Amino acid sequence: MKSLYAFFLFAIFALAACNYTQKVKDGNFAVDRKQYAVAVDLLKKEHQKAKSRVEKGKIAFQLGESYRMLNKPASASDWYKKAFDDGYGTDALREYAYSLKQQEQYDEAMKQFKELGIEIGSPYEYKREIAACQVAKGWKEEKSKAYAATILPFSSPGADYAPAIFQPGKIVFTSDRQAATGDDTYKWTGNEFSDLFTADLQSNDVQPFDNQLNTPNNEGTATFNKANTELYFTRCYGDKKEDNFCKIISSKWDGSKWSDPVALPFQQNGINYGHPALSADGSTLYFSSNSKDGWGGYDLWSSERGRDEKWTEPKLMPRTVNTIGNEKFPWLDGDTLYFASDFHPGMGGLDIFKTYKSAGGAWAPVQNLKPPLNSGSDDFAYVIDYQAKKGLDVLQVGYFSSNRPDGNGNDDLYRFERRIPPPEPVKPVAEYKLKLEGYVLEKIYAEADNPDTKVLGRKPLNGAMVEVKFGKEVKNFTVAEDGFFSMDLTENTDYQFIATKNGYLTGETFFSTKGIGKDPNNPVQTFEVEVVLDKIFLNKEIVLEDIYYDFDKWDIRPDAQPTLNALARNLELNPKIRIQLSSHTDCRGNDGYNAELSQRRAQSAVDYLVSRGISVERLSAKGYGESLPKATCACARCTEEEHQLNRRTSFTVLEGL
Repeated sequence: MKSLYAFFLFAIFALAACNYTQKVKDGNFAVDRKQYAVAVDLLKKEHQKAKSRVEKGKIAFQLGESYRMLNKPASASDWYKKAFDDGYGTDALREYAYSLKQQEQYDEAMKQFKELGIEIGSPYEYKREIAACQVAKGWKEEKSKAYAATILPFSSPGADYAPAIFQPGKIVFTSDRQAATGDDTYKWTGNEFSDLFTADLQSNDVQPFDNQLNTPNNEGTATFNKANTELYFTRCYGDKKEDNFCKIISSKWDGSKWSDPVALPFQQNGINYGHPALSADGSTLYFSSNSKDGWGGYDLWSSERGRDEKWTEPKLMPRTVNTIGNEKFPWLDGDTLYFASDFHPGMGGLDIFKTYKSAGGAWAPVQNLKPPLNSGSDDFAYVIDYQAKKGLDVLQVGYFSSNRPDGNGNDDLYRFERRIPPPEPVKPVAEYKLKLEGYVLEKIYAEADNPDTKVLGRKPLNGAMVEVKFGKEVKNFTVAEDGFFSMDLTENTDYQFIATKNGYLTGETFFSTKGIGKDPNNPVQTFEVEVVLDKIFLNKEIVLEDIYYDFDKWDIRPDAQPTLNALARNLELNPKIRIQLSSHTDCRGNDGYNAELSQRRAQSAVDYLVSRGISVERLSAKGYGESLPKATCACARCTEEEHQLNRRTSFTVLEGL
């Protein structure tokens, strides 16, 4: 499940949409522009012509990435293995292991994850994936008597996904089949841009949903109110639009036509929103977003509709639901929430999970729906159809999406039946417990003494001390070689974890048991936190990610504030640290102009930190202009990526603890 279906999974649409008309120079250029359908043929030719092992490894990895984004894990797996065999490194081995997991080759995947841990010097890093493979292997061997799933006959060779219950006997779904609006080919997939379609479940007839709502842009993931008079869906804007991101828009039926769609007002620029799901009473809207205020990746959020018909500022759903991975495609059945996640323990890609809201309003621990609803592939967008005809032994009928290999070659629509299961043995009443397992870790760099090189993984940090604050209580731990500590948790409590060690910056993380419901099927719940400490590297440049400036300007943009806020908090936790904020430009422009511009930008970063309460005595600003490039290319021959590498803001620790 990639591309639109890839906000709809991961990607920002801007590069894919704005650049699809540019002339492709080579395979690398096509990959950079997210034109994966174009890239594979070019890269294969380049791989055949490549003379060195290093060059072959690089091209093979790009082919693996292209096939992964084209929803072809078996082909991706072959190329990742070739890339690793040709010395591309741990990135290729990691993706090879994940691709094996997606193909349900769990034994081989576990073997490769173990090898990967050895390669980066930390068996810890992939222990979770090894355990998940073992669990998924057991689920695969179970024979479910409760569910059966079959592909819907109108699924096409393109991507068909995200079914929504519409009128009796009809669903609305997303597809990039040939009947979609517009003449352009979406070069990510080689297919059309996606539209909303409606399908008659009796005749299997498929028609465009509405010619006024479908546009040459990508549209998808619809949800309706109970009366089918209100529609919310996602649109990813294409070239010449105001922001090039995905947004949730709404439209109303006036009895004869749908109104012009309007974007929901709480959405911010520079953030992707999608996968809307409306509660039965129309008062709550759930959706997925990659906001930096979330837990990581895409998270689920909710907004309430007030008496004035306006949607409130969204609230982030709790950690029982959201993870550092991606949570998407919510759907409500009363107070039960179904959604997809690629981080909760699952079979391989996205899996379908459910949770429910208890009487106190807390969300119960999530449950994996297991095979046949889940597989090693991406499984998502689960809905129940209460209007469908059922057999005598069938409790529920519904639909979901999957790109499993028994389909038509891409995302397909499946129908499921939930039957009356055999009775389960009575379980004794267990005592409810909340447990926490914590780890203190440090980063593994590609170059051990260079914090600006690639992070290969994390490993346990022996001898670190952890202070846990909750309410008026404090607990202290000292971790051993495994970096591990554990404790029992109390309900409805916020926890702060502060870890320290000589030679490292103090770090923190948080956890809350608020909003965690009880589950009689899982009375003992265990959660995990990680505190990653950064080693203090004196007089070494550390680049700050996501610090960008508008052309010829030096003021701090809103999208740079989260990074600087995190730096300010780091300085608060480490009051003896003094740093220099540095700004660099690319080689374009004259030396004097670049030096002055970079100095102003560095000073803006310092001023922002001072506004956050950091003493000015602990900060200094230095603009280097173009004098210290990271990419040492001839200016006229620098690629845009090399220019961006040189346009950076960084900090350097001048004094340690």
